[in-house]
Amino acid sequence: MHKVLIANRGEIAVRIIRACHDLGLQTVAVYSEADAEALHVLHADEAICIGEAPANRSYLKIPNILSACEVTGADAIHPGYGFLSENPNFASICESCGLEFIGPSPSIITLLGDKARAKAVARKAGCPVIPGPPGVVADLQEALEQVKKIGFPVFIKAVAGGGGKGIRISHSEKEFKRQFAAARAEAEVSFGNPDVYLEKMIMNPRHIEVQVVGDKHRYYVHLGERDCTIQRRRQKLIEETPSPYISSKLQKKMGQAALNVVKEAGYNSVGTVEFLVDQDHNFYFMEVNTRIQVEHTVTEELTGVDLVQEQLKIAMGDKLHYRQRDITFDGHVIQFRINAENPENNFSPSPGRLDYYLPPGGPHVRVDSACYSGYNIPPNYDSMIAKLIVHGENREEAINIGKRALREFHIGGVHTTIPFHLYMLEDKNFLSGNYDLDYIDKLISEGCTFRV
Repeated sequence: MHKVLIANRGEIAVRIIRACHDLGLQTVAVYSEADAEALHVLHADEAICIGEAPANRSYLKIPNILSACEVTGADAIHPGYGFLSENPNFASICESCGLEFIGPSPSIITLLGDKARAKAVARKAGCPVIPGPPGVVADLQEALEQVKKIGFPVFIKAVAGGGGKGIRISHSEKEFKRQFAAARAEAEVSFGNPDVYLEKMIMNPRHIEVQVVGDKHRYYVHLGERDCTIQRRRQKLIEETPSPYISSKLQKKMGQAALNVVKEAGYNSVGTVEFLVDQDHNFYFMEVNTRIQVEHTVTEELTGVDLVQEQLKIAMGDKLHYRQRDITFDGHVIQFRINAENPENNFSPSPGRLDYYLPPGGPHVRVDSACYSGYNIPPNYDSMIAKLIVHGENREEAINIGKRALREFHIGGVHTTIPFHLYMLEDKNFLSGNYDLDYIDKLISEGCTFRV
């Protein structure tokens, strides 16, 4: 592997280019017409336009990406996150064209991308799973019979869903009949697959995920957990590690459970096993993400392991050069997603030109971004401006560093989520760790405008 094409954009494309250069690999950036002046285009060794602004005419256009590989001589593709990163068809096409897909094999993406089959893998590995029937429910009659067994409230989830999409909640039989039909129709339109499965709704849960790494020689380690409970409409806003909610004993149990799942699946890359933890500290398998996560940065800062480099090395056939006993967890890390959104107006998107962009600095502060003063945030993609990551000796120190860094982060021309984050760092429930997955949505429903 000598030249890597990054089939993505924004901060993750910049992050991958840096990891490639650190390993002595050449890089190719692809970009849409809307991203002609993007930072990843400037940082890569080569750059090639692959289409118009809409993602389905550029970043999701597989023939255009493959043509870019042919033109530039790239012999590997890193998909980043989102777009084609968990598309087994894309991974398979790369493989058939002699290109190294930097991620797990197409068969594993297919297996774990099917939420019902992934749940079966977890069961086989002895990992606790959320109560619900195994596999897909074929029709409404079967679904109603299953719901009577597990009881309301219940989730209806798209088998091919992800990223908080393709999920509906039902609290009664009447509501369920309507939601079931709507969920199947939505899944067909959004994911090209109408299949759904059912799960008992876990009350007042925390969202905890475990970072895993597995090579092609069947060596595995976990790199601890991340608490991703602060979300709005199932979209993550703040992530931290270690979780302020779980004990070290539970951390070890969840870490081992995550390893058991990926071993059972024969996983061979960097990935994440996601869990829900209930109010009694019972944990349940949710899904496996077969890609790098937006929040991989907090694990990198806590453990000192470069996860993107690990992806690249594993793709090249390298063995992991460390074992579980070698992994250490140093301090406390928090990540704040700085998005071009207006928290005072229900987080409405706020694309546009950055009149100025002045990121914070100083000790224990990391900023991953693809923005600069004068950059225009296009309306066509996700609204992320930057990821702010702070590292303290403990949670209290990390929060104080976070306050300082957020106050130093100056962005003009668009609304941002900085006021939201500053509000949360003064919120008594956040500070005490007393919150669940619906906490932010409850604040919004109560009319909170997140003014400091």
